[in-house]
Amino acid sequence: MAVRLDDIDYVLAAVRHGQVRRAADELGVSQPAVSKGIQRLERELGFPLFERGNRGLALTAAGRRFHDSTLGLRVALDRAIKEAGDLHLGAQGVLRVGVSPLYARQLFVPACLQLHRQRPAARLQVTIHLQDVLLAALRRGDIDLAIHALPDPVPPDLQATALMSDDLCLVVRQGHPLLACDRLRLQDLARAQWMLPGPEVAARRRIEALFSEAGLPMPRIAVEVSNTTAPLADLLLHSDLVAVHSEALLEGGPGRRLAVLPIADGRFRRDIGVLHLRGVLLPPLGQRFLEILVDGASP
Repeated sequence: MAVRLDDIDYVLAAVRHGQVRRAADELGVSQPAVSKGIQRLERELGFPLFERGNRGLALTAAGRRFHDSTLGLRVALDRAIKEAGDLHLGAQGVLRVGVSPLYARQLFVPACLQLHRQRPAARLQVTIHLQDVLLAALRRGDIDLAIHALPDPVPPDLQATALMSDDLCLVVRQGHPLLACDRLRLQDLARAQWMLPGPEVAARRRIEALFSEAGLPMPRIAVEVSNTTAPLADLLLHSDLVAVHSEALLEGGPGRRLAVLPIADGRFRRDIGVLHLRGVLLPPLGQRFLEILVDGASP
């Protein structure tokens, strides 16, 4: 039996649309080509696939069984072709990923390991920095996609895929004097000393906006870091500094010994996800990496 792949595609398209004309339009071929292909396949199989009527095409019982089995095989074949193409392109190209240090371990590393198992020839160039720097690199074309807190709203030139939520919290060491306040207020924090990232970082701007809206002076910064304060969590554990911290990082390492300050408006809701340039097609390796990230984030 010599079954042609394009004849199978004709049958699948005819089932989707119920008409030869629409199937031909979808596939970009003539109606006679589709009709002849279906007839050719029926001759090879030895039984009719369709009942022809005034209302179009309807599958026979045997045709229904053939369609259901063939559809799964055709999808599997398409996937195999795509996987092979991705592997070939991955061997030739490089995927450039930017990732926030806050989510490198939680999101990037598991996805990278899975991609490496699936595409052993793939190469990744990784830039680790915070949102502001990564957004600039994305727009310059220095990276293909970026993993970090999604801006709100998402700029129109960017395409966003949300992966998870992670609040920013105001934190101190356990036993900090501020935790003993019966009713903690924002003005109590104005007298404290802070450890904050630089002024170009979105988290720092959120804190300063909170103080400004309350008519308070800017936080008294004792320690300013160029990136995130997360690697310096040990400094918080041995001082009375106040800091802004990712809630996700409170579940492990030094973060487990930090306490969230119970203060109104002291929590900043945000979505974490992937950004790439809108209208710019991701390379196959990048598309597969994005799929892995989304699958890994699904509950």
